Amino acid sequence: MAKKASGSNDKKPADSKKAGKGNAKPDEAADKKGKGGGLKPATSVNVRHILCEKQSKALEALQKIQEGQRFDKVAQEYSEDKAKAGGSLGWQVRGSMVGAFQDAAFALQPSTVDKPILSPLVKTQFGYHIIMVEGRK
Repeated sequence: MAKKASGSNDKKPADSKKAGKGNAKPDEAADKKGKGGGLKPATSVNVRHILCEKQSKALEALQKIQEGQRFDKVAQEYSEDKAKAGGSLGWQVRGSMVGAFQDAAFALQPSTVDKPILSPLVKTQFGYHIIMVEGRK
């Protein structure tokens, strides 16, 4: 992706020599507006996860969910943390979670335990997480 962005930037220096720096800035602002059309900003998410120390166990849990099993049932069977209630961590505010986990959680669209939208495996100092979000606010 970075190469595409630099490819589009190759034209900007030539333009800026002709028209000055003023023309490059509106283009950049338009690019940013175009990219932000996904999720609404949120300050907290209602999050569930499955935590496994070993990647192989996390991948096995991920496969069970992809085969159609409910997220909460797989969490009860596979998750190795204290959130045994179907993997629910409840509402978490931005800044209360570790970096990679938080980034993944706030990037997900809300879904339900029977048809979850999942993160890819997220590795933190605690192990490997499979994350889903039930709500955003």
